[in-house]
Amino acid sequence: MDRVGQLDPGAHREVSNATTLQETPRNPGDPSDFVGIVVDHSALKVNQTGIVATVLVAFAGSALYQPLLVLIPLLAIVLLLGTFAPQLALFKQFYFKVLKPRGIVKPRPVQDRPQPHNFAQGMGGVVLAIASIFLIPVPVVGLALALLVAVLAFVNVAFGYCLGCQIFYQLERRGVLKPS
Repeated sequence: MDRVGQLDPGAHREVSNATTLQETPRNPGDPSDFVGIVVDHSALKVNQTGIVATVLVAFAGSALYQPLLVLIPLLAIVLLLGTFAPQLALFKQFYFKVLKPRGIVKPRPVQDRPQPHNFAQGMGGVVLAIASIFLIPVPVVGLALALLVAVLAFVNVAFGYCLGCQIFYQLERRGVLKPS
């Protein structure tokens, strides 16, 4: 059992079912329609903090040591891998395997759906991949895109507003994405 009273099948565990998921939401994108799904928001905050820190190290450090810009494409890879295979989400794994077991960061289970957060992470990964393409020919564009991802991750950490999640909900509401 983990500290929230849920069965914990492994360190990569982010989502647990307390009850069964309703078949069809009344209002797609409304978290209240998805009773029983718990997401550890501490894992999300650690992930976002890792994104901000990595981009800032790459940005500030590149002024002194240009090869630090390689952190941007590496971060893009980490985010994209973590979007499709949660066990490969580097910062979340750091939370689940190091920070949470040692009590450094306490779990914060919230009734929520993981899909909007995964979508937002995937969007960040795509923007960082595009930034990586621009880093060599037009570094200012690449750095601006990377900083945009860092700013949006910071807004999520500091104020709890997730633009990628909002885009997910709007796409779901308009029928572009199927309600999950």
